[in-house]
This record gives sequence, C-alpha cells and structure tokens, in this order.
Amino acid sequence: MEKYNDCIQERQDYTICEKNGEIVTVRQLQLEVLTIMDEIHRVCEKNHIKYALIAGSALGIVNYKGFIPWDDDIDVCVERKDWKKFIDALNKDLGEDFYFQCFENDKRFNPIAGPSMKIRKKNTFIEETNFLLKNRCKSGDGIFVDVIIYDNMSDNKFVDELNRTLIKIIVPFIVLLDNLHINPIPLKKFTNYISERYSKKHENSSLASQTISYTWVKFMHEPVFPKKDVYPFKLYDFEGRKFYSFNNIENVVKKWYGPNCVKKWNGKKWVETLPIEKRKPKHTVDLNLHGSERIREK
Repeated sequence: MEKYNDCIQERQDYTICEKNGEIVTVRQLQLEVLTIMDEIHRVCEKNHIKYALIAGSALGIVNYKGFIPWDDDIDVCVERKDWKKFIDALNKDLGEDFYFQCFENDKRFNPIAGPSMKIRKKNTFIEETNFLLKNRCKSGDGIFVDVIIYDNMSDNKFVDELNRTLIKIIVPFIVLLDNLHINPIPLKKFTNYISERYSKKHENSSLASQTISYTWVKFMHEPVFPKKDVYPFKLYDFEGRKFYSFNNIENVVKKWYGPNCVKKWNGKKWVETLPIEKRKPKHTVDLNLHGSERIREK
C-alpha cells in the first residue's frame, strides 16, 4: 500500500438534503458513521472477531485511505463461522449510543433487503433509497453500518447460480407479502437456511463472497473472490484509523469494480477514473444527524 501514500485528494463536498437553507452533506454523514465503525472495531477487537470493510469501503481504502468522497455508507463483512459470536458480542458489549437490527433479534428484519444486519446510532434518522422493502423494525431508523455475512462459495459456477436462483425465486413473494404488511417469517427462515447450508457444504472450496441471500447482484456477475485474496483480513489506514479489510485488497476491488477502478498516476497527481456524473451519493433520501425525526416532508 506504500504507493498509495499520496492518494488522498482535496475532497469536494456532496449534498444529501436541504431544509430551510440548512444543507446536510455526505462528509457530515461520513464523520457520524465513523463513530459506529469505531464501536464495531472496539467490540470485535475485545471479542477476537475478525471483520473486513468491503465493497466501496474497500475501494475507498485503496484510492483515498478512507471514504470515497461521495460514498454515503460503510459496508462490513463477518465470516459465517463468527456470526453467532458476533451477535453475542454486540448483545454484551455494544455501547449505549448504538443498537443493531438483524433477523436473529427481530423477525421483522428483512435479511434479503441487502445486509444481514444494520448497526445503528441512536438519536439520528436516515431514509434510504429503497422502494421495495422498508425497515419494519420498531427500534428505529438511525444512521447505520451495513454488515453482511461472508460465506464459502462453490467452485462450480453452475452450482453457485442454481442456489442463488432458488433464493431469487423466493424474493418476489417476500417483497409482495412485506408490502401487504404480512411478515413472511417462514420464507425468511428458508432463505437463511439455504445460504447457510450452501456455505457449509462448500467450506473446502477456494472461493468466498457475501452470502447468496444478498440477491441484488447481476446474474453471472456476482462478486466472488479467491479465498487467498480475501483471507486473512489485514489492517489498513482509514480516515486516520486502522480498520480491517481484504488480504489482497487491490485484487479484490479490481475484480469487483473492474480493472480501471483504481486511481491512475498521470505523472503529476492521482486521477479518479470514475466519470464526474457518477460521483454522487446513491443510498440516502433524507438525513437527520441531530434527532430521530425526518427532515424532508413526505
């Protein structure tokens, strides 16, 4: 990572929402989300649990040693084998300013909506860009860090797609029932069972990735990586802190986002390769960092 010492560039600020002339920016959200990430790191270190920053958060490590300037969330993974231990650790040690939501502690949680868990901050509010599955948990809508289970993946692409397709067939029924305000607990349990069984069956494979219960990925283009690139998790610089991510982080992000996702050196400075029109926050509709009420009018 030494060659990325100079990657952090001057950051343009990005607006999330505005009311009565008060602008809430991506950077303000990032700094608050960091307090959640600090707490996750503390709990994991205390309980000897390994985690890793993934997806855009991992790309941020490579390109910025922190957040991508327009990224409005953090994504973290925990291995399947540590999942129950992780939940137990949160129940025991999570600070009083935070709370978490997952299917294991609230059957209203939708594990196929994206993450396997959300760890949230009290006395804040966020509304996500999510038109199909709303947060049904009554504990709150605070700002969050997404946590996703990392599983073993089959070395056979056909077997992998077959198991994913089975869950994708179930998802429309979960979405339909949820929007009718019927909690499809048996279907949620079945998707969890399929993904857990799948991971255990392929524990000796050479590949790993986010659980197949996460269905919002392109067919035949799911981000699956060699275990030697994923494990063991290593510490990297992130916003002046040390957080864990993939073993060979550049190999993973290039496979995830393409070979041109890493910043280029033009002889004078590092250049961001993503087109300007795509540099915008995409997960947040409304945000209140100083209370649990929404800012925007419905």
